[in-house]
Amino acid sequence: MTTGPPAAPTVANVTETTQTPTTPLGDERVKRSPEFRAAMELLGGLRADLIHDAFAYRPMPGLAADGPVLRRLPERLRPRAARLPAAVVLTIALVAFLGGVVSAGSSDGPWSLLSGMMCAAPVLATLARPVGAFWLSMAAVPLLAVLSGVWGEWPWTPGAFICHLAVLVIVAVRTRPRTAAWMWAVTAFYGLICEYTLGAGHYVTNTAAMLVLSAFALLVVSLWHIRRDARQEVTAQRTVTAHERSRRTLLEERTTIARELHDVVAHHMSVVAIQAEAAPYRVENPPEELERAFATIRENAVAALTELRRVLGVVRAEDYEAPDAPQPTLADLDALLANVRDAGLAVDKAVTGAVRELPPGVELSAYRIVQEALSNTLRHAPGASARVELSYVLGGLGLRIVNGRIPDAGLVKPSPGAGHGITGMRERVSMLNGEMTAGPTDDGGYEVAVFLPVTAVSEGDA
Repeated sequence: MTTGPPAAPTVANVTETTQTPTTPLGDERVKRSPEFRAAMELLGGLRADLIHDAFAYRPMPGLAADGPVLRRLPERLRPRAARLPAAVVLTIALVAFLGGVVSAGSSDGPWSLLSGMMCAAPVLATLARPVGAFWLSMAAVPLLAVLSGVWGEWPWTPGAFICHLAVLVIVAVRTRPRTAAWMWAVTAFYGLICEYTLGAGHYVTNTAAMLVLSAFALLVVSLWHIRRDARQEVTAQRTVTAHERSRRTLLEERTTIARELHDVVAHHMSVVAIQAEAAPYRVENPPEELERAFATIRENAVAALTELRRVLGVVRAEDYEAPDAPQPTLADLDALLANVRDAGLAVDKAVTGAVRELPPGVELSAYRIVQEALSNTLRHAPGASARVELSYVLGGLGLRIVNGRIPDAGLVKPSPGAGHGITGMRERVSMLNGEMTAGPTDDGGYEVAVFLPVTAVSEGDA
């Protein structure tokens, strides 16, 4: 037996790789301090207000047609007066041009003219490119100082002073307070740099005068912006509040109408059910078919009444109590007129056409409209007389409630109203597909005219 040399041990080729954990660069970012974030937000505001689209075309608008200035002018002068802002800017540009000419001092004529044009150009640019006009004014300031050759005032020559101050005010009016603050900051930075580098110990500086005057002017403009924005916000809020109040009144009136119609329909359906149950006992030995027919009528009436109460019952408030008596109709109108006469309202009634019974919804709505109109007369026209006219025509019912003017020697002052009663009347008329007009009369009174259509029922449909 031959024994060979021992086999070499098998060693697995395992390569050990030492991995050093690496952190992405994005995770190594140091948390920014609140001061740094605030500074970046400020620089972002500077870029948004003075750098981004600085030379965008933004023409100056004219005066609003309903503004406080144009409303006081005659109609023929309003189109011309609407261009008043542009005329004011042109006048200021002329003043800046003259200031630039004077600032040139003893320079030659062409240089004086160029100086004046450089002072007027930024002011004129505010008509179309307001933010760009500010940068034009900043660029013109050192050029005007070189052209003038007079170093008595630094860094703003008289023409540059007028030009830059005018541009600051006009651009602040056309933009917003934050833009005005940035323009003042840039102006202050430029003035301080010129004062402490180029002009220190050599020239008389007018930076303080520019900063004080511009700060005061921009503060006034900013307060005007804040007051205007606050007024617009209050106006918008009032509009929204009035809309919501009108909408709430409309919903309340619809709820009231639904309650009343629920009571009217429930009353009549109850009568149908009772009569259907009692009808077989009115006939001696009624046929079985007749008894089944009346039983079916009663069952359907009870089922409809149950569904009606389930669906329309949701519009009832928790504290609402159903009236003990049926809802009022036009037959109760005389009692209503007697009631308002006791309250001090002199009211007459006139009826034309053949008086007939109308559908319950029409009778109830007509009664409520007359009731609301007379209540409005008592509140808003104390001491005036009223007249109620009912016109029974073939296609429906016409109503007209009109009151006279308020007596001059009246002791009771009219109470202000929000128009909720008119809103409720319109809702009732709209529910019945009718028509309504309401407004003052020529003699100083008020008139409410309503037409409620009634579909005629033919004998074949009865």
